[in-house]
Parts: sequence; C-alpha cells; structure tokens
Amino acid sequence: MKNINFQADKLEVKLFETNDIIGQVAAKSVAGILQEAIAQRGVANLILATGASQFKFLEHLQKQTIDWQKVTVFHLDEYKDLPETHPASFRKYLKERILEKVNPREVHYLNGDAPDVDAEVARYEKLLKGHSIDVACIGIGENGHIAFNDPPVADFNDPKLVKVVELDEACRLQQLGEGWFPTLSDVPKEALSLTIPAIMRAKKISCVVPGIQKAKAVFNTLNQEISTACPATILREHPHAILYLDRLSSADLKLKEML
Repeated sequence: MKNINFQADKLEVKLFETNDIIGQVAAKSVAGILQEAIAQRGVANLILATGASQFKFLEHLQKQTIDWQKVTVFHLDEYKDLPETHPASFRKYLKERILEKVNPREVHYLNGDAPDVDAEVARYEKLLKGHSIDVACIGIGENGHIAFNDPPVADFNDPKLVKVVELDEACRLQQLGEGWFPTLSDVPKEALSLTIPAIMRAKKISCVVPGIQKAKAVFNTLNQEISTACPATILREHPHAILYLDRLSSADLKLKEML
C-alpha cells in the first residue's frame, strides 16, 4: 500500500500501511508544532487523548526532540467518579504511558472523581480559557465521537468548554471491548469531557485513528453530512486538522473515487 493523501473538505487525510507508521508520522508532526510554538512564544500548550488507539502515537511522541519543560498538557476527558488508581483512569493512563517519562512544565488533570464536579468543570474550563492550545491530539470513537461527545450529547455550538456527559451504549461497549472493564455494568455511565468547541478552538488538530474497529466511523466521518449524528464530521471544517489512517481503519473507503 502506497502512502495516500487527500482532502475531505478542509480536513487533510493521510493513509499509511500500519498503526506504527501513523504513530511515527503523527508524533513527528506534533513535535514540529510544539517546537515551532516554543520558538515563537517560549511555551507550548498540548491536549492529549487516551484509549487503545493512541498507544503507538504516544510511544513515538516521547521519542521526539521536544523541550517538555516548556510544554503544558491538558487531556480530553475522564470518567465521572472513577478514582485515578482504577486501571481505566485516563489520568493513570497518561501518567504511566508518557507524562511521568517526559515531565512536562505543567499538567492539568481533569479530576473525574472530584467531590464537587461542577466546581471541577468550572476550574478546568477556566484553565482552558487561559491557554491557547497549539495542537489537540485526538482520536475518533467507534460511534464517531471525539472526546466523549457521543452523538446524543454532541453540540457543535456548545457554550461550554467542559461538561458532564452521559455515555451512550455504543461508547460504553467500546470501552468494554478494549478491555478496560470486566463487564458492561462496570463501565461508568457518565464522564467529564471537553466539548467540541473546546477541541475545535485548538490551532491545529492531529487525529490518529488506527484499526478495523474504526473503519465504519472513518467512512462516516469523511462521507456523511457534517452533523452530530457523527460528531467527528466537524473535523472537516477545521482549517488545520490532519486525520491519520492505517490500512485497516481506511478499509471501507472507496479510495479510487476520492483521489
């Protein structure tokens, strides 16, 4: 499979053979964005995603030449009422997979188990408003969500940057299928999530989506009308977003018709 590049509205799409390759390419691109921001302003601000789809990307990101002491990190979401010690905690995931290894200047964690969830949402929203995000590194869920903005709760014009959302069954089944929880009843029904406007306000978006499980969501993202029925379709309106796909996640695309 040769490398393939094309546009879907404003969204740049890059296809490579494997998950490992798209992880490498995306990590190199994100590192360049951070390096440029640091050169221009002395600091950079980054949003990181979690989940099984991001393993290779995060593995390669920590190998890049980045002055992490000048980088402030946010993350996309966290389960409501789940302690950081839980194996599925996104705070735990990020600490163990990258942040404790690279030691950024600052990390702002979204505390899903905060005793006052409304205060936590307000705190995180205030932090986001105070930082210009250079690049948001995200994925796409099997139901087309970005962050935990599932179709029933996604709002392209959300007045909030952070909110508590109810997770739909398709999303919860994905979390179960990836092995984060032993049974569906163990998967939380709510989460704290950055909203779609919070993601779209990032100067650049890097979206890494590997795997056959994501093929339908990728097809819908690139072919459905832009609507909350498939929240990821909004990426086609961002002026500086790149979608990275491997052979498996691009399996449903009719590539010859798109080139």
